[in-house]
Amino acid sequence: MLTQATQIVLVDDHRLFRSGMAALINSLPGYKIIYEASNGIELSRKLTSKTKPHILLLDINMPQMNGVDTAHWLKTNYPEVKIIVLSMFEDADKVLAMLKLGVKGYLLKDAEPHEFEQALHKVANNEVYFPQFVTKHLVYNINNAPGKIKLNSREVEFLKLAGTELTYKEIADQMCISARTVDGYRDQLFDKLQIKSRVGLVLYAIKNKLIEV
Repeated sequence: MLTQATQIVLVDDHRLFRSGMAALINSLPGYKIIYEASNGIELSRKLTSKTKPHILLLDINMPQMNGVDTAHWLKTNYPEVKIIVLSMFEDADKVLAMLKLGVKGYLLKDAEPHEFEQALHKVANNEVYFPQFVTKHLVYNINNAPGKIKLNSREVEFLKLAGTELTYKEIADQMCISARTVDGYRDQLFDKLQIKSRVGLVLYAIKNKLIEV
């Protein structure tokens, strides 16, 4: 039985780069570019509930509506679309800004083709893909956070479970609480720790020896 290809949209203002990326992705089994856009405004005109991709590859530096603003718009209007950031630079501030918006992956534009394929595979399978430099920025940000933050026992328990492969629903079952309560713990920790992604929570737990690696 044939399985449906993972549908991808590419948003980048450089036409030549888009052309090369589209050719690369369309050559990979199981993936298909369904359309392209040169910036966030063009994307907002093309993207509807019927033209919604599984994964969106998003450049950061674009005219009219850049990647950060586009990610904000997507989070508000299409939060289920998984974003992989494409960038020319290891810009710490922009890396952290995009992570706080819940992006699922981050790739430098000069990455090897196998890295693009690995990132697509992981994100398509509800995982995340962040290269070493992203982890480095996150760890630095956590190490330099002001003051030691006090967590209660249930928050610590949630953090430990967040470092496993359990879904949030499975974490709720494990803690014998509702999914809504788990969402509350997560959002509370996001606010306390100034973190906006599960990856950030896991890194915080590792840094504070709540999870053994």
